[in-house]
Amino acid sequence: MQTIRRSVPSSFALVALLLAACGTPQQAPAPQPVPAPPVPAQPATPPPVIMPPPVGPVAIPAPAPAPVPPMTPVSFAALPGWQQDDLRQAWPAFTTSCRVLVRKAEWKAPCTAAATVDAGDSNAIRSYFEAYFVPNQMRMPDGLDTGLITGYYEPMLRGSRKRGGAFQTPLYRVPEDLLTVDLASAYPSLKNMRLRGRLVGKKVVPYSTRAEIERAPLSGKELVWVDDPVEAFFLEVQGSGRVLIEETGETVRIAFADQNGHPYKVIGRWLVEQGELPADGVSAQSIKAWIAANPARRQELLNVNPSYIFFREERLPDPNVGPKGALGVPLTPERSVAVDPQHVPLGAPLFLATSHPATGAPLQRLMMAQDTGGAIRGQVRADFFFGFGGNAAEYAGRMKQRGSVWVLLPK
Repeated sequence: MQTIRRSVPSSFALVALLLAACGTPQQAPAPQPVPAPPVPAQPATPPPVIMPPPVGPVAIPAPAPAPVPPMTPVSFAALPGWQQDDLRQAWPAFTTSCRVLVRKAEWKAPCTAAATVDAGDSNAIRSYFEAYFVPNQMRMPDGLDTGLITGYYEPMLRGSRKRGGAFQTPLYRVPEDLLTVDLASAYPSLKNMRLRGRLVGKKVVPYSTRAEIERAPLSGKELVWVDDPVEAFFLEVQGSGRVLIEETGETVRIAFADQNGHPYKVIGRWLVEQGELPADGVSAQSIKAWIAANPARRQELLNVNPSYIFFREERLPDPNVGPKGALGVPLTPERSVAVDPQHVPLGAPLFLATSHPATGAPLQRLMMAQDTGGAIRGQVRADFFFGFGGNAAEYAGRMKQRGSVWVLLPK
C-alpha cells in the first residue's frame, strides 16, 4: 500500500510576532527550517490468514462410474424362450457357420463335436449348446440391454441386358478405379475397417457419392438395367436380390460386391426431420408411398444417402438357397442376422428376444450372425433376415422392434 504523507502547520512565526509587539524592536532571528516529520516505515506484508477447517462433513467428488462391460456371462436359464425354441430349424444355419469357424482355434472343438449331434433331435441340439457354449448378454455403453432390431429380405426386380423402354436404371459392377485400403494390417484395432476412394494424381480422394454418380453415370459398368429406380435403391439397402431378365426369362442373383466408401444415411430419418413422416410411422412401405406422392422430390430423397452399392452377378441354381452374407455362406431365412462385427464375432450363434412386426407376438429364437450392414452399428443391434417372397418383403419393411441379444461363445 502507498504511504500517505500529511502536512503539519508550524507555530514559530506566530510567537515571534508577539515578542516584537511587547519589547524593543530588534532584528528578528532568521527563521530556522522546520524539520520534516519522520516518514513512517513501510508496513511489513501481513502473514497469510489461515482459515480454520470447515465444520461438518466435506463434500468429496463422486468417482467416475465404472465402464459397463459390453457383454455379461449368464446361464441358459436366463434366455427367454430358450426351452421352447425348435433348435432343429437353427441347426443347418449353425453347421453352415462352422464351415468357416472350424478354422479358428477357439471354435475347432465345438464345431468338430457338432458332427456327432443328431440334427433331428431338438433336445440333443439344446444339450450340445449348453455343453459347449456360454451365453453373454450384450449391453450398450450406457448399460441398456435392449436395442433396435430391423429386418431385411431378398427382393425380386425386373431387368434387361440392354437399356430401353422402361429399363432405364442401371445396376453397376465394381468400377476399376475404386481403391480399397485395408487398415487392419497396420492398425489391428481397426479390424473390419476399410477405406475406399480413387486415385487423383498421387492422392487418394473419396469416391463419388450417390448424387455424383447420378450426375456422371459409370458408362460401361452396367450389369443390368431395371425398370424401377426406387426398387433399385432398396435393392442396395438389402444388399442383394434377384433380377428376372426380360429377354430370356432367366432369374439371376445380383449380389453385393463393394461399396463407394461413404457412410450409410437413413432416408426415413431425413423424412422425419423434414416433418414429412411421423417418427413412429417410418417403414419401407411409408417411404415408397411418400415417393409416389412426391415424384419430383424422389432423387432429392435418395441422394440423402451418399452410400452406393456395386454388385456382381451370380447364377441361381437353387432358388431355395439364400444369398451369401458377409461370412461367405448362404443366409438362412429367419435364422440369420446381420450384426456389427466390431462387437459380435461373425458366424457366432446368438439368441434373439424381440417381437414379430406383424403380430407383436414374442420372437425368441437362436440365430446366426452371418452378415453385416452399413446401418447395423452397436452392441445391441441386429438385422433379421426374412428370406425371399412377398411375406418376407412385408415383414422386413415393417420390422422396427426393440430386442435383446445374447451371444453364445465357446467355453
